[in-house]
Amino acid sequence: MYNDIANLYHLVYPNWNEAIEKQGNALNGLIRTFVGSAPVSILDVSCGIGTQALGLAPFGHNVTASDLSVAAVERARSEAVTRGLNITFKVADMRKCFETHGSGFDVVLSADNSLPHLPGEEDIRVALQGFHDCLKKDGVAFVNLRDYLEDEDRSSPQMWPYGFRYNGSERYFVFQTRDWSNNSYEVAMYFVREVGEGVPACITAGLSRYYAITIDNLMSLFKDVGFTDVQRLDGILHQPIVVGRRSTL
Repeated sequence: MYNDIANLYHLVYPNWNEAIEKQGNALNGLIRTFVGSAPVSILDVSCGIGTQALGLAPFGHNVTASDLSVAAVERARSEAVTRGLNITFKVADMRKCFETHGSGFDVVLSADNSLPHLPGEEDIRVALQGFHDCLKKDGVAFVNLRDYLEDEDRSSPQMWPYGFRYNGSERYFVFQTRDWSNNSYEVAMYFVREVGEGVPACITAGLSRYYAITIDNLMSLFKDVGFTDVQRLDGILHQPIVVGRRSTL
């Protein structure tokens, strides 16, 4: 999906630059609480177009960011250059983060409901083991994801409108559709650009899938791969955060 929509993905936010700053401030405060106030080494394993990495780099942190989507990484790298930020970018599957990046990070981050893109709990377990192994002893992993509830509405099809967005002088209508099947659902993102009177609209779309892992199940997987002090945090970002620490032993 993100290869198809990377150049427009910022339009899911009412104001992407404000979201970058807000999330950067929130995550930096979280890092200060769990790791310390000095600049730290951060690995963002699902950076997308760079929302969190771009927000954290201005605090002086040593940020490495990767994503499976080539187009998203290229967009993030371009945004970092435009902003004068020094961030190391790579294309990588989060399930292979240890093979790609090695260990020694203070923080491993996966935000914006990225982890549930993996097809099931075994793949999520593999990714979490990689997060754990990428950390130095006493390092911390933060996973930010949607709170999937057992009793939520899983009827199909569903449409979730983001509303009208402006990209320079162009106006887009942005919406998402969801089609559920048991504990997974397909997502299609649509960016409909108005061209002008008498001219058909131009549509950019991307398709992906999510696995609706619950917070409780994710926390259990955190513990299974060796994380300690596993907890859920609410009210910091727009979705819950699961935190786990690599043991000093």
